[in-house]
Amino acid sequence: MTAPRAAGPYKLGDLGDGTYRNPVLAADWSDPDVVRVGDDFYLTASSFGRAPGLPLLHSRDLVNWTLIGHALDRLEPAESFAAPRHDCGVWAPSIRHHEGRFWIFWGDPDHGVFQVNSPDIRGPWSAPHLVKEGKGLIDACPLWDEERGEAYLVHAWAKSRSGVKNRLTGHRMSLDGRELLDEGRVLIDADRIPGWFTLEGPKLYRHDGWFWILAPAGGVETGWQGAFRSRSFHGPYEERIVLEQGDTAVNGPHQGGWVRTPSGDDWFLHFQQRGAYGRVVHLQPLRWGTDGWPVIGDGGAPVDVHQKPGLPPQPVSAPATDDDFPGGRHGRQWQWSANPRDGWATSHAADGLRLACVRSADAHDLRRLPHVLTQRLPLAPCTVEVGLRLDGTAAEARAGLAVLGDAFSWIGLERDVTGTVRLVHRFAESVAERERDAEHPRAAPDGTARLRIDIADGARCRFLADTGDGFRPSGQVFAATPWRWVGALLGLFATAPAGRNGAGTALFTHFRVTTTD
Repeated sequence: MTAPRAAGPYKLGDLGDGTYRNPVLAADWSDPDVVRVGDDFYLTASSFGRAPGLPLLHSRDLVNWTLIGHALDRLEPAESFAAPRHDCGVWAPSIRHHEGRFWIFWGDPDHGVFQVNSPDIRGPWSAPHLVKEGKGLIDACPLWDEERGEAYLVHAWAKSRSGVKNRLTGHRMSLDGRELLDEGRVLIDADRIPGWFTLEGPKLYRHDGWFWILAPAGGVETGWQGAFRSRSFHGPYEERIVLEQGDTAVNGPHQGGWVRTPSGDDWFLHFQQRGAYGRVVHLQPLRWGTDGWPVIGDGGAPVDVHQKPGLPPQPVSAPATDDDFPGGRHGRQWQWSANPRDGWATSHAADGLRLACVRSADAHDLRRLPHVLTQRLPLAPCTVEVGLRLDGTAAEARAGLAVLGDAFSWIGLERDVTGTVRLVHRFAESVAERERDAEHPRAAPDGTARLRIDIADGARCRFLADTGDGFRPSGQVFAATPWRWVGALLGLFATAPAGRNGAGTALFTHFRVTTTD
């Protein structure tokens, strides 16, 4: 391991000298899991109630990642996700490759265990299939045991839905991954392990003649990564803590997945909870001790800076943030707050994102709107900028750039009852059900504006706008907040109060995120 370098707290990922600094994914890629196929690594993560879901990321060196698509176009059952449900939906997926197909399993805490599969990582993916119906079934992971010609599935429990927690349940599964063959058996009851609590997020493997379950416990902010092993799938399992914070700055190194490179080196990707930034992803070396147990990080503690995996060089890369919206189409990095409907965005011949000012009774609370287009808040200090033209014709039609969480703030344009377009800046605290002005409205003479958010350390957001006379700050600094399980999001939206007639559109152009570290 190399010693930490004076690169500053926000020089992240590939450092360009054969080393990397954690996190390698510096945004909310919650509950990551990873698989290798040939020379390629693929990662997926929780997407909760946003659509499309099940993001798919690709790398060849485990440090530089790009977003290549999603495996889930819409959440099912569709009627349950017509409105935002930020803490529901896709929880902690697992990705595997078996018999020439990619498989992703996940638990929806309100509906049960689902899977999708595809012969190609870029799809098309099968429709979601409900493997097991039930409340509180979460964090599902399959295993095809090639030695025995059998298949298994393990999952955790959400107490909020089932009244059960702190235990992992295992099932025999059909080889086609479509059904479970028994009622399940408790494999690990952490209530029986002194000092263990909130056991969840299991990942199931076979290695060296053992069944292995890697699973975190102790809670996302203060917990640790555990390893369990047994000669039989049904147990009994012995346990060990294999990664914990120690005297490092990485709180609660949590849920993730193990992967082996073509040369036989082992690595572990996991998340760390970072408040408004959500769950950022760290890469840890993994070795197998002389006693057969995994040792993750630097002797069981997370590393900050480390030598990159011994893999062919890859250009420095990260999931895209910028977007010119060619032909009116948004990039892969964007997700709707709920299942999308036709007419929210319109394709056209030029560049720019044209959003309909969708009428809604919840127009004054962005947290309730399904038609908000979102992407993850970057961890590093940055400037976010976008151009906006409001073509909304209805009174109180509005559009803007937002930071969304339990609390939200946005800046944009609104047409008042006289037909005048004004620049407005509004916010709502987490306990408020309706927004209020953060600054007095001012004229936007030609119905256009450049909107900007300067985001400093601690997710402190300064809103600015240019309506033709240069950028001017607006309102007080806004401290972004997470949602439950979800980091804060950047959002673009267009809306109008409830009514019968069309309310017009808004055009967004040249969305840019520029890091300032």
